[in-house]
Amino acid sequence: MKEADERESPFFFQKPTDAIVQDGATVLYPPDTTDFQFEVELVAAIRLDGQDIDVASANDHILGYAVGIELTRRDRQRKMREKMLPWERGRSFDFSAPCGPLQRMQTVAHATSGAISLTVNGSKKQSGDISNMIWSVPEIVANLSHSYRLEPGDLIFTGTPAGVGPVQPGDRLQGVVAGVGSVTITIGPKAG
Repeated sequence: MKEADERESPFFFQKPTDAIVQDGATVLYPPDTTDFQFEVELVAAIRLDGQDIDVASANDHILGYAVGIELTRRDRQRKMREKMLPWERGRSFDFSAPCGPLQRMQTVAHATSGAISLTVNGSKKQSGDISNMIWSVPEIVANLSHSYRLEPGDLIFTGTPAGVGPVQPGDRLQGVVAGVGSVTITIGPKAG
């Protein structure tokens, strides 16, 4: 979300195909962390392939939107950042991208504004508005397409409002984006 002077080029990381978790699932607390955290995000699903997409036509490549919760091994991310190494160990792991039902463009408008929030056990932890994103969805799609060829079915998690924080086994998380929907998961016991 927007803060002063944060329009530096965005950066991206990828997640494995088994990162996607459906609405209502239980996600085991992963191994290799003692600081497991949440981030609610608007998710854009790609319908048309493309590379070097311009901002003006980026919306034409979007199939629809969903609500996602990016799960992060924050301690691992910090260690990688300190060493100036890629963040995959903290960000790209099994079951780290719960995603709610996709709302196709026939039923929702392009997401340019609307409340976005996340609760843990009914207590609001994150709250913002899509209009306050540092980069708009078309800008994100265009920027990403300059480094990667986008393909139908690609999911792009677009950023999070302030307030990320830790979760523990037994916690119930619900992410909501007005006009798009919600996703709910439960954190299960520690894996292994």
